[in-house]
Amino acid sequence: MDSFVPAQYQPRLPLDQLIIEAGSDGAGDTMELDVVIVGAGPAGLSCAIELAKLARADGSELNVGVLEKAEALGEHSLSGAVVNPRAMRELFPDLQDSDFPFRRPVDKEAVYLLTRSGKLRLPTPPTMHNRRYYIASLCEIVRWLGAKAEALGVTIFTGFPAAQLLVRGPAVAGVRTAAAGLDRDGKPTPGASAPNDLTAKVTALAGGTRGLLAQAWCERQHVPSENPQIFALGVKELWETKQPLDRVIHTLGWPLPRDAFGGSFIYPLEPNLVALGLVVGLDYRDANLDVHGLLQRFKQHPLLRSLLAGGEMVEWGAKTIPEGGFYALPERRSGEGIVILGDAAGFVDVPSLKGIHYAMQSGIYAARAIYQHLNTGAALAEYDRLVNASYVVSDLYRTRNMRLAFRDGFYLGGFQAALMTLTGGRFPGGKYRMHADAEVPRRSSPNSAGATTPGISKVDAVFKSGNATRDTVPSHLIAGSDVPLEVARFYAHMCPAGVYEATESGLRINAPNCVDCKATDVLGPRWTPREGGSGPRYKRM
Repeated sequence: MDSFVPAQYQPRLPLDQLIIEAGSDGAGDTMELDVVIVGAGPAGLSCAIELAKLARADGSELNVGVLEKAEALGEHSLSGAVVNPRAMRELFPDLQDSDFPFRRPVDKEAVYLLTRSGKLRLPTPPTMHNRRYYIASLCEIVRWLGAKAEALGVTIFTGFPAAQLLVRGPAVAGVRTAAAGLDRDGKPTPGASAPNDLTAKVTALAGGTRGLLAQAWCERQHVPSENPQIFALGVKELWETKQPLDRVIHTLGWPLPRDAFGGSFIYPLEPNLVALGLVVGLDYRDANLDVHGLLQRFKQHPLLRSLLAGGEMVEWGAKTIPEGGFYALPERRSGEGIVILGDAAGFVDVPSLKGIHYAMQSGIYAARAIYQHLNTGAALAEYDRLVNASYVVSDLYRTRNMRLAFRDGFYLGGFQAALMTLTGGRFPGGKYRMHADAEVPRRSSPNSAGATTPGISKVDAVFKSGNATRDTVPSHLIAGSDVPLEVARFYAHMCPAGVYEATESGLRINAPNCVDCKATDVLGPRWTPREGGSGPRYKRM
């Protein structure tokens, strides 16, 4: 086929499997909480900490539980990351920046436009100024926040993925966890354990990018957004280097094709530890584009070659990022018994490359609205009011069309983004309409951006992620039937972890390879939760 649209081969979201009535058969134990938070990332843990602090200040008791699908805190957390400390300061007003789990302040930075063998230094765009911010590991931030939450009496359940929403009519009543110990056919083994039900007065969904239960709730409640959410895929590596790096670096241009949006980051964590990665919007057109392959090519550029010479890649990971901005935010992020936080709601500002402090701030606001709701019966819509009146939404509004401008290609998009910066977002007026990533037609290119180059293979990369999934786990991926060979090849290129293979007999899925980046859920087979502790075990990402 000359071209295809991925949405034609993508299964629908299985709502009947994701949302069930409270009290439905199949659960083992049941636990009652005041608040259950799904996801122990920066949004979920900030919500838990603020709730616990509010209760302590009032001298009241509040039973807050946080579910985390990773075996240990931080093991599924990945970001660049340069962090704006604003939300951290609000959550911990008695601490100094030096008390926070940051690696080092940003004191030098550079932005380059790359060609295949050269570079042109560009003025740093105002949205990307990072002075006064900090380089950090999101894994370390999450572990630090988790310790703070537990010290305040919050219960964190690691290794327990939330697989289903429990409802009573239109109201959310909690979650059901995933079963564990099933064989490839989904049948219990001798060590199997049934799902558990956690019922709560309020459920906070903070499951991160492409949050499955947040998707399901928005679809069930017909909660729209002005534009569909769009995503990027980031692939990241940590390198122990012989050469030090003294600044934060971002690049545009090569090795990306001109009709793909994205760029790279290179951050110094320690004198001889560097984080580097490549982020590419998933609305690219070339069906053969391979983000992991592009990162391997990127490391051959003179800018990287001397830095990495004699070094060793010590950790690898991948994750999707919501990029739709202001116009892709759900019309509301609250309902009866539910709020949606952080990346699950789309609180990421692409022009500034920031999302962690927005996630934390959304958790703080959610906690205040939840606490008021529990004490006075006030509607959880107060959460939306707080977010909409805050810098979170005002920041996203100011840059509302910048990412969207690049739908027309790199150079025209860059010109329009510059005008948007100069006018404070007022140019061009109105909004740019976008298609969902899966609705963008793809074509195979003979000069593919995914051409193979020397570098780490996808198999070796998954090993470096610490992937702990047992080989006999049931597949958690729902693929369409009769996937054509060309589409199967697209999945194989798209997935950074080698989950998909295109064979003459059809699509082969190696589900244990999955690192939960969610790219497949954006463009192909649906991702669903699997048993706790599966997936990567990131340490410093």
